[in-house]
Amino acid sequence: MISNSGRIVGAVEIGTGKIAVLVGEIARGRALNIIGVGLAQARGVMKGEVVDYKAACEATHHALETAEKKAGARIDEVWLAQTGGHLDGFYNEASVNVQSADNNVTLLDIERVCSLAQQKELPAGRSKIHAIRRPFRLDGRAVPDPEHLTGSRLDVGYWMVHGNESKVSDNIHVVGGYHLEVRELVLSALASGSLLTTPEERSHGALVLDIGKGVTDYVLYRDGHVLATGVLPVGGDHLTNDLAIGLRVTTVQAEMLKLRHGRGTVQTRDKTDKVWLNGDMSFGDRQLPKAAIESITAARTLELLEVVQKKLGPKFAPELCGAGVILSGGTAKLPGIEEAASRVFGLPARRGESPSWVKEELRDPMFSTVLGIYQFGLRAAHEHATPVRRKAGLLSGLTKIFS
Repeated sequence: MISNSGRIVGAVEIGTGKIAVLVGEIARGRALNIIGVGLAQARGVMKGEVVDYKAACEATHHALETAEKKAGARIDEVWLAQTGGHLDGFYNEASVNVQSADNNVTLLDIERVCSLAQQKELPAGRSKIHAIRRPFRLDGRAVPDPEHLTGSRLDVGYWMVHGNESKVSDNIHVVGGYHLEVRELVLSALASGSLLTTPEERSHGALVLDIGKGVTDYVLYRDGHVLATGVLPVGGDHLTNDLAIGLRVTTVQAEMLKLRHGRGTVQTRDKTDKVWLNGDMSFGDRQLPKAAIESITAARTLELLEVVQKKLGPKFAPELCGAGVILSGGTAKLPGIEEAASRVFGLPARRGESPSWVKEELRDPMFSTVLGIYQFGLRAAHEHATPVRRKAGLLSGLTKIFS
C-alpha cells in the first residue's frame, strides 16, 4: 500500500456537516507531514450519503482546491473516509488442518485459512470495504503469527465491512470529478478509533463513538483488535430537529440554541431561568426556559447512546472494556455528554484527545477522522496489508485486508 518514495496524499471526509481535506506528505512510507488543510460546509450530503451530486462536488472540490493551494502542491492520490447508514458488518471465520507431516504451520496453511474465512458471499449490490483480521488461533490458543509454530488446527476470523456499491461509488465519483484517484477507502470509525486510542487502550478494550451531524460511527475494540464497527443514521441533527419542533423555532435558531445552551444531561433546575432566542432584541425575539432546552437535548442524547448500545447487543460487555468510552465528533462537544455516556454504558467516558504529534490547529474533533485516515492507513501498511482479490471495476483495488 505504501511505497518508499515520497507521495502527496489527500485524506478526505465527505460528511453531512462539513467537508474536510488534509494534504499530507508521506516520506519513506511512514513519515507524515501535514502541509495543507481545506474545509467547506457540506452540501448535497445527508446522513453521510450523497443526495445531490452537483452540490456535493462543488463543496468537496472547493475544500480540495483550498487544501492544495495551502499546501502548494498537487495531491497524487486520495484516501477517502467511508460512512453512512448503508454500511454494515459481519464476522466470519474458518478452520483448516495443518498440512505438514510434522504439524509445522506453513505460509500455505495461513493463506488457505485466510482465504476460506473471507469467502462468504455478499448480496448483490454490496461491496467489501474492509476485511479486518482477528488473531489466529492454533489449537485454541491465540497467536499473532502462526508460521513455523507447531499445531494441528489453525483458525482465523474476519470482521467484514461492506456497503451499498452505488453509494460507495457516489463518494468516489465526487472526488474523481476533481481529477483525483481514490486509492484507499477507510471506514470513518476505524480512522477515528485509530487516532484516539493507544495500543494499550485497545488491548484493555475500548468503545469509540464519533458523533457527527448526521451519523454516529462506532468501533469496539477487545484484546487489541476490532470486535465490531457500525454506523447509525442519527447524530447532532437529531437534537437540533427536536429542539425546533419542541420549542417551535426554526432549524437555524434551534442549532444556535443547541450550541449555546444544549447539554447531554440536565443541569438547570430553576424553571424560571430563561434565555433569549436570538439575543438581539429583534422582532420576534423571545425568552425560552433554559431547563426546557436542556431537557430536550439530554433526552435525545440519551436516546442516541441507547441506540448504539442496543446495536452492539451482547458484543458489548462493560467488564471487557477497561479503557471505557471515548467520544469524538462535533456533538461530543456538548457539555455533560460524558456523564450521559457513562450512565448508558456503565463505564467511565471522556472526550477523545489527539496524540501529541498533532499540531494545535488540528486538534479540534472535526479533524479526528481525516487525521485518523493517515494513522490507520500507515499503521495497516506495516501490518502486512494485502489486497482482496476481486473482479475489475470501479472499486477494484481499493479494498484492503488489515491485520
